Amino acid sequence: MPDLRYDAFRISMGLPAEDSSRPPLKDLDTIPLCYASVSIGCRKEHTLPKKLDAISAAGFQAIELGFPDLVAFANEQKSGSKEITNHDFDELCSAAKEVKTMCDEKKLKILILQPFANFEGWADGSKERADAWNRAEGWMRVMEAAGTDMLQVGSSDTPEEKIGKDRSRFVKDLRELADMLAKKNFRIAYENWCWSTHAPTWEDVWDICKQVDRPNFGLCLDTFQSAGYEWADPTTESGMVEDGRSKEEVEKDWKVSCDRLAKTIPQEKIFFLQISDAYKTKPGPLPKHDIEGLRPRGFWSHAYRPLPFHGYLPVVDFARAVLQTGSRAWWSYEIFDSGADGKGKDYNLHEFAQKAMVCQMKLVEACGKA
Repeated sequence: MPDLRYDAFRISMGLPAEDSSRPPLKDLDTIPLCYASVSIGCRKEHTLPKKLDAISAAGFQAIELGFPDLVAFANEQKSGSKEITNHDFDELCSAAKEVKTMCDEKKLKILILQPFANFEGWADGSKERADAWNRAEGWMRVMEAAGTDMLQVGSSDTPEEKIGKDRSRFVKDLRELADMLAKKNFRIAYENWCWSTHAPTWEDVWDICKQVDRPNFGLCLDTFQSAGYEWADPTTESGMVEDGRSKEEVEKDWKVSCDRLAKTIPQEKIFFLQISDAYKTKPGPLPKHDIEGLRPRGFWSHAYRPLPFHGYLPVVDFARAVLQTGSRAWWSYEIFDSGADGKGKDYNLHEFAQKAMVCQMKLVEACGKA
């Protein structure tokens, strides 16, 4: 049966009603499922081993290994009194090997190490650039110890006065990083962060990906990051972007963007999709200034991201667009749920992971019907 709602939308956009370019949404039950370790757990006693238990028991096949989780685990396992920091790579490699053993026992793949941040754009000769490359080399060692071949790199949110907005510089740095990782047969999944200084949209990171032009450089797309920039704004009363366009115009432009993504990005360049929703913050919108050193959307991202269908973002639109490319790559749940008031929630790890799996089934069904 034709999708009359979708055809009506296409006609309103000046497009033909018959959408023969859309591949049928088949094989949705073949999508492999992952959970970001750093995004489950709400109490100190929710240690990495307990997180792995819950993720595995719920039926997920892989984890995104969060670097903060690895540092915390290394400190829990240490024998001495010295605190292990995020630059103590010898100790972190040892911990990563233990994490790999635990994951192997639970038949969990370590899909990716994340989040590698604020890498690109630093001035030549600066201490920040030296640190960025030192971190890259250290993270590669950790990847090897953990048995993963993929590094998630977020589009930098370093202030513009420090890194500028010259895209050619970012491309050069990322191309060099891709070439360095290629020596180990490692890949980079580059993600647009909706508060990024230079690449907040999927089109930004796709343009950068094309310019980097390396087979091991692809994309991490994200329902929150794209909808959270193009469609939503946590600093407005409506919760939507208010930039002079009407609500209907914002919605229309969002639909066009999703349609464009489906026709633009080759499926093999989507390395994985991260999934979450967002709350419309209560009791009112977030301030427009930085909050605790974070831009408003960055602060929003850290605590106001529930499971799909528990917030207000058009998650189905974006997930369906990714499916329309033909991609059936990994879907990964990255949920930071402190409630709409941001005050935190208390939950059982196993029950929460099970709820995520139920949401996955609901999301796939919705994508098939949309």
